[in-house]
Amino acid sequence: MGNNTLLKRTWGFFLLLPIFVSCEKPATSFDEVEDAIYYEKQQKVAAPSPDSSIHVMTWNIRFGIGRGPWFGDACGYKVVYAADEVMPNLKLIADKINLLKPDILLLQEADIKSTRSAYINELRWLLDNTYFNYAVYGSQWKAQFIPSDGLGRMDESNAILSRWPLTNAKRIQLDLRKDQISIERYFYERCCMVRAKVLIPGFEDFYVVNIHASAFATDETKHRHLIEFKEELDRISASGAVFVAGGDLNEIPPGSDSTDFCIEDMCPGESFHHPGDDPMHRPGNNYTPEVDWLTPLFTAYRSAFSLSEYIQNQKAYFTSTPLPDKFWERTLDYLFTNYRWKIGGTVIHQDFIQESDHVPVSGTLILKKK
Repeated sequence: MGNNTLLKRTWGFFLLLPIFVSCEKPATSFDEVEDAIYYEKQQKVAAPSPDSSIHVMTWNIRFGIGRGPWFGDACGYKVVYAADEVMPNLKLIADKINLLKPDILLLQEADIKSTRSAYINELRWLLDNTYFNYAVYGSQWKAQFIPSDGLGRMDESNAILSRWPLTNAKRIQLDLRKDQISIERYFYERCCMVRAKVLIPGFEDFYVVNIHASAFATDETKHRHLIEFKEELDRISASGAVFVAGGDLNEIPPGSDSTDFCIEDMCPGESFHHPGDDPMHRPGNNYTPEVDWLTPLFTAYRSAFSLSEYIQNQKAYFTSTPLPDKFWERTLDYLFTNYRWKIGGTVIHQDFIQESDHVPVSGTLILKKK
């Protein structure tokens, strides 16, 4: 999910405005398409030479705070976590990655020296403490200083980690929200995709796309993100290349039994669905008007789990919950390809209950030989 009531509380911006006048812009904007940022491990770990398949995984790691009560979601109160609170969770995440050993990993919400996560470069730390050799990232939310709620410096990234070299990596801007006032939009996240080509020996016409779509937009923004995501996959597919793509789409599958979580995930003191409630629905919790938004993706490409499998046993495919004391209650995380998944190779890691408010989703991708 992400950042709910952010930037709607007390604004210190105007008091701090003189500080910004002669300095670097407090919040970063981006080109429509620009180069992603590359990381590389100095002491490489020998990469395998696969003959037919690779293991791929996506995971929203919630900037390393586990199931903690962050103020932006989870009915929480804390804004900033200390290093001795973040590092144990990062170690748990690294342990699970080293246990599962995906060949390619799509991460969402990996912080790069952000105030809320004790200025730890989480992506660099995970690269150095796992077997991956390469990483690329694009910033999803970047500001030198956010003058609201003590957020301070922010750099939240979408990243791709790989055993093999990454090239042609791009950060692709998604539409900005239109339902925010200008000052709020200025400091808010700028959702993006990250696309990279992976140089797997013998299978080099292969791309990875990682997306984190809007969680809390109350207009058509998230729908546009999903359309832009599919358009990018269509372009890669039309070129004849193979892709694996996914991430936190912040959308439930078509055919879901439950489409409105406003009441069951309501925080103390909140009220929804009653005359006079404003908003009428808890932001990011009412999917009823969106039930078909993922249909084009499921129709055009192969998901790591099929819609028919999901419909038969929906609970087995749940990947997320916003509340620290609840078990997984909705499916938001996906992997797609324009080629083939190994039957029986998909795992929704619902037993990972401490590391994040999302679980990893992994699958075994069949590689296409030239």
